Amino acid sequence: MNETLAKTDIKIEQVSTSRVHEVDFSNLQFGRMFCDHMFEMEYKDGAWAEPVVKPFGPVQITPAMNALHYGQAVFEGMKAFYVDENTVHLFRPKMHHARFNRSCRRMVIPETDYETFIGAIETLIKLDKAWIPQESGTALYIRPFIFASEDYLAARVSDEYKYYIITSPVGAYYAEGFNPVSLTTPDGYVRAVKGGTGEAKTAGNYAASFLPAKKAQERGYTQVLWLDAIEGKYIEEVGTMNIHFLKGDTLITPMLTGSVLSGVTRDSVIQIAKDWGYKVEERKVSIDEIFEASENGELTEIFGSGTAAVISPVGKIEHNGKTLEIGNGKIGDFAKRMFDEITGIQYGKVEDRYDWVHEINV
Repeated sequence: MNETLAKTDIKIEQVSTSRVHEVDFSNLQFGRMFCDHMFEMEYKDGAWAEPVVKPFGPVQITPAMNALHYGQAVFEGMKAFYVDENTVHLFRPKMHHARFNRSCRRMVIPETDYETFIGAIETLIKLDKAWIPQESGTALYIRPFIFASEDYLAARVSDEYKYYIITSPVGAYYAEGFNPVSLTTPDGYVRAVKGGTGEAKTAGNYAASFLPAKKAQERGYTQVLWLDAIEGKYIEEVGTMNIHFLKGDTLITPMLTGSVLSGVTRDSVIQIAKDWGYKVEERKVSIDEIFEASENGELTEIFGSGTAAVISPVGKIEHNGKTLEIGNGKIGDFAKRMFDEITGIQYGKVEDRYDWVHEINV
């Protein structure tokens, strides 16, 4: 057991029989199958209790549980990548954990330490290494989350919490795979405002976005392209990823205003683009500017970035009855190069010049 695991002192309850034989690794759906083990830790009487890794299974709650009524819940999403039979990579776990704690602070949830976080993930990966898919484009998805678990029907901060980490073998997030997706701006809906919870990875943000996303999908679009809630003018993010625009040698990314999620992949894209010699602008960018740039031929690519999809090319945007199409249904050179660079680092095929990879010897 390495030093990280020794520090965390995680109790392990191992399954007697693995369920890995139930997995069709040639046909992985995102978030449908879950590995043999999960991490659990409880917060009570002002402190986190002993952590445990135990068999994956139901969690017992009562109908009076705080999170069911008042929404105190946060989560993270990250991936583990198969390198070879002895090595697995995590991508930027320290940044994921820092964002996890920022979300906790915003939702008045007690923070967690990095040693327990990384120790728990390492323990799960070593126990369930047979679940890690090996094909290109696949990974082990890791979902840490915390929710208010006190049984108390009052609109106040809970005194008790449950902290879990579950894992799942996954393939591509979007049905389109690494092909261009289509986006539409919402009609009369907003995602978040500055000062709200938009920059936190909290459950309620996603629940509020489901109706406009459903309406977009009924009209044939993949996802919603969210605009700012005040003027309905400035681009913020997509429902499940950040967004980027390439104009010549300039990469434009909507700035973090307090209502946009600070994406780990977003940050990676910006750093890599700078190293490649591109001019990078993090600023307000209006939907009108993007349509105008498309009309005059300045706009060359649009793509999203996120943990689930990594890089997702955008081929079409609809706004107020007007449609912007780009790339002729093909993946742009910049997006393809960025995808190859990031996934290359993740799978150990490209040099990690940024010290982003956390290596686990399994």
